[in-house]
Amino acid sequence: MGTLQLLLVVVGVVVVGIAIVVGTNIFGSNSEEANKDAITQDCLRMVSAAEGYFRKPSMLGGGNNRFDNINMSHLGMNEGASPLETENINGKYTITKAAEAVLEVTGASLRNPKSMVVVSIDMTATTEKRMIVDYQNW
Repeated sequence: MGTLQLLLVVVGVVVVGIAIVVGTNIFGSNSEEANKDAITQDCLRMVSAAEGYFRKPSMLGGGNNRFDNINMSHLGMNEGASPLETENINGKYTITKAAEAVLEVTGASLRNPKSMVVVSIDMTATTEKRMIVDYQNW
């Protein structure tokens, strides 16, 4: 009878160990996906604000149909180390391209800086192809 109880304890410990490993893996993948979604949402919000800046006349603080002088404060974000960079709990964001009618914002994960979301907007393109979202190393 003692051998059977010992066997049941060992089997129970193995089953609990496997359940813990599986639960940790599921939580890790969900956490990474949530981070990716949060960075995407931040980038889309910034690009949406940039579109408003683009259309606003320069005498009202806008770009007068240009992205040339845009910075993070125009996108509703606090400026970081430079006017083109900022950081929050989701990631680090950079305006990587700002020329005439094209803007590109890159958001890099703080957990894995190689995992990036790149959102670009071309105001000369048709409405369907104006905004592009690209995921790198996710």
